[in-house]
Amino acid sequence: MRILSAVSFAVLLSLTVLAGSLAASSAASAQGAGLEQGLQKFTTDDFSDTSEGIGAVAASGNPRAADILGALQDGRLMFDAASKTVFIKTAAGAVVNAATGRPAMLPDSADNVRLNNRLRGALDAVMGTLTLLSPDPAKRLDAAQAVFKSRDPKTLPALGTALAREKNSRIRRVLQEARAAAILSSDGADDAAKVAAIAMIRDRGDQDSLALLQSLPKDSPANVREAASAAVARIGRSLEMWSLLQNAWYGLSLGSVLLLAAIGLAITFGVMGVINMAHGEMVMLGAYVTFVVQQVIRAYDPSLFGYSLIVAIPLAFVVTGAAGVLIERSIIRFLYGRPLETLLATWGLSLILQQLVRTIFGPTNKDVGNPSWMSGAFDLGGMTITYNRLWIIVFAMIVFVALLAMLRFIRLGLEMRAVTQNRAMAAAMGIRTARIDALTFGLGSGIAGIAGVALSQIDNVSPNLGQGYIIDSFLVVVFGGVGNLWGTLVGALTLGVANKFLEPFAGAVLGKIAILVFIILFIQKRPRGMFALKGRAVEA
Repeated sequence: MRILSAVSFAVLLSLTVLAGSLAASSAASAQGAGLEQGLQKFTTDDFSDTSEGIGAVAASGNPRAADILGALQDGRLMFDAASKTVFIKTAAGAVVNAATGRPAMLPDSADNVRLNNRLRGALDAVMGTLTLLSPDPAKRLDAAQAVFKSRDPKTLPALGTALAREKNSRIRRVLQEARAAAILSSDGADDAAKVAAIAMIRDRGDQDSLALLQSLPKDSPANVREAASAAVARIGRSLEMWSLLQNAWYGLSLGSVLLLAAIGLAITFGVMGVINMAHGEMVMLGAYVTFVVQQVIRAYDPSLFGYSLIVAIPLAFVVTGAAGVLIERSIIRFLYGRPLETLLATWGLSLILQQLVRTIFGPTNKDVGNPSWMSGAFDLGGMTITYNRLWIIVFAMIVFVALLAMLRFIRLGLEMRAVTQNRAMAAAMGIRTARIDALTFGLGSGIAGIAGVALSQIDNVSPNLGQGYIIDSFLVVVFGGVGNLWGTLVGALTLGVANKFLEPFAGAVLGKIAILVFIILFIQKRPRGMFALKGRAVEA
């Protein structure tokens, strides 16, 4: 009896395993059939068939569906009409059969599966639903964003499943917003669900939300239209506020660039009274030092590229500072008290330096890369903050504070201030004024050089780099107060913010003209700028 029971149990177990195998085989066959049907649609080169093929491949549940649709999205899906075969070009350049994933030969008659804008939107939505349950949080977030932009009601079941499983609060929020967008695009959703969806979209509050609410049908129920209208007004006010803050950020960013370019000029022009038209070329030389440092690192140890700016900053300061000392000793010291001759001499020197750089490096722009820690951006509310601009603002403030500390606590700085305030008395106290002149000019040129390192991250590195900043630098120094570093800081930030707020209304050119006219009128009332400082130029 026990033997019979054991035999019966073994038979039953075998039948169960066989049934499971048959069910799995049936499911795999169904997946394969659905995939094959979808792939056949891609071989007709017809947009309607391609749309059906996208749906069929996605609905097949086949593990290869995501790879196939991803290749279609990236323009790597090929078909051969004669053999009715679909191929995938991998990122490495190999070719595989889309149905089997095995290596294949691409026929000469093969062509790309074409997409139009409608299909791209549908494909984004499908790809989003395929990756909503990915184990990678970044992929789930990208998928939820794609589904939100597609607004496809067909994604509602997938969104419901993803919401039930999602634990990450940020991704869950985006999934809820995507579900709200799909509900608003659905004809079957009731009014209460649409009103709740409008509240969710309103709280998101970006341009995509505004476009979604403004695109609702005109024949929507009254309560839906009223909720949408109130949400559009609220989002509009919020976007205006964020736009003002974004312009203020752009203004601070531009102001920090002007500060870096002008702070060296504030020393040479403000402290020494020298109109240095070659100051922009010191900025340009600093940028080329950065280029050379990066080229050397790329050639000998690319793994150190992230440290290239850290190496370039002191090197640019030394190179341009030495060039400044050489210029002062060989040219400037013979022209003190003769501003017109100084202007002409330094203007000629700027042309010589530009031509020298063209001869050595060529006239074309040079590739200066951003280290990883200066690349990319992040969102802060409704603002976009780029890392390179953020670091330049931080760098400008560090340079400014360091220069203030040097002038206050270091012997060279104290001697510079003494010579500025009373040259004759400083000489009588034993200060070698000629030496201070050379070092002061070298300091101003060195700071211009490290400004060039920063500008190489946001501007084209070319022989004409400095020409774009020399006039603005003089305006900043004159407006802020000749020789006053605090005036240079306030002047740079003020002009930067004013420029960015004027540009949307007057344009870039008229905005600069308006600022120039304002400064001319301002100087008529306050010839010594916002923060006047007694110095050699004033005494003269």
